[in-house]
Amino acid sequence: MPLTSAPPTAFAEGKILMTVDDRVGIITFNNPDKRNAMSLEMWEGLGQALVALRDDADIRVVVLTGAGDKAFVSGADISQFEQSRHNAAASEDYARKSSAQRALLADYPKPTLACVRGFCLGGGLQIAMLTDMRFASEDSQFGIPAARLGIAYGYDGLRNLVALVGPSQARLLLYTGLRIDAAEALRIGLVDRMMANDELLPATLDIARTIAGNAPLAVQAAKITIAEVLKDESHRDLAAIRRIGDACMDSEDFREGRRAFMEKRKPAFKGR
Repeated sequence: MPLTSAPPTAFAEGKILMTVDDRVGIITFNNPDKRNAMSLEMWEGLGQALVALRDDADIRVVVLTGAGDKAFVSGADISQFEQSRHNAAASEDYARKSSAQRALLADYPKPTLACVRGFCLGGGLQIAMLTDMRFASEDSQFGIPAARLGIAYGYDGLRNLVALVGPSQARLLLYTGLRIDAAEALRIGLVDRMMANDELLPATLDIARTIAGNAPLAVQAAKITIAEVLKDESHRDLAAIRRIGDACMDSEDFREGRRAFMEKRKPAFKGR
């Protein structure tokens, strides 16, 4: 089922697709023959799509999803390992080439949602954990098979995992390489909601549209403040929280929100 009637913008020779549904940007990992496994070219394409949606003032929320019903992203494209990750030096170069895209997603200024159906493994789980929220279908599966491949995960990836599920559950996933189902992922806090397979995408887009309909500065304030709360106290930027708070209180949107409430109508927020 197409996400929108508009033709997608293609990156990475069509393996990353970008569409726009009203004020929601949708990025699709489009490599279904390999269960949407990520190649270096796809990492680059993901970054290009994220930048395009970030710089589009009309886009307020970004949803990431996988093509087909088999996978969100099943991990890295192992067929590239002999060339790009065959030893420590090559693996470091690989990480460097994809780190810019991971950093871009980690610090993304707009809300991001992962819509996960099927396999969400390894690097795919790393992508999902970098988003603000994760919604999963009942048939989704999660895991990090690094121990089965002889791969060490770095600090950034494990920091997000430990923050979400705690150290003991992180150890269980990493030491064993086991896959867990959506119900277990929900129980341990790896995902935020579990939905029926055919309800997942429509429900995710409904949530995205709800966010997009709210005051952008207020949503941005929530995102900034939560990010600062999660930092060590010595690294928190309290001035940034005050600045975005002041921007909200002085905004046209705050005035529009008050008027709309008094007039019992839906507000028309402009993000300023």
